[in-house]
Amino acid sequence: MADKAVVNDADFNVLYDRVDALLSGISNDFKLERPSWDDYFMNIARTVSTRSNCIKRHVASVIVRDKRIVSTGYNGTPRGVKNCSEGGCPRCNNFADAGEKLDECLCSHGEENAIVQAAYHGVSLKGAVLYTTLSPCLTCAKMIINSGIAEVIYNGGYPLGENAAKLLREAGVMLREHKYEGSREHFHSV
Repeated sequence: MADKAVVNDADFNVLYDRVDALLSGISNDFKLERPSWDDYFMNIARTVSTRSNCIKRHVASVIVRDKRIVSTGYNGTPRGVKNCSEGGCPRCNNFADAGEKLDECLCSHGEENAIVQAAYHGVSLKGAVLYTTLSPCLTCAKMIINSGIAEVIYNGGYPLGENAAKLLREAGVMLREHKYEGSREHFHSV
């Protein structure tokens, strides 16, 4: 049995009016909560981060131009190298403390991989927006600036990122922390 019914006991004009009234009432009862564009792309970045093979952190980036994804990247060892999770990165597998022995880390960052993938496929990033699950480090900030990305939206702060933030701002790259506008229920926790 239906929740609503339209009785057809008059001419078509009356029927059409009744159907319109019914549909109008239904649409007022049902509000579809769509995520904002920032929530949408950040949720995609969070999903991309699940591909990371790094045993320390799962970080990813999504690069967007005109509300269309042009590249994605997640952190992990370079193509063709044993995965970090399989012992491929000496720094991560020797349990180095955060911020120490970074020169021994073989993992590429999510921002770096997204930018490199765009270059590999000949995609210009001029004027693009980069969504990343963690604010960029100094090296990634330099790559972001030189690739022409216009804005960086990040979800969490990188512990060593103050110089990176300063450099991005000095170069005219907009930088802002992402705050979920609606329900986080659009994304199932990673």
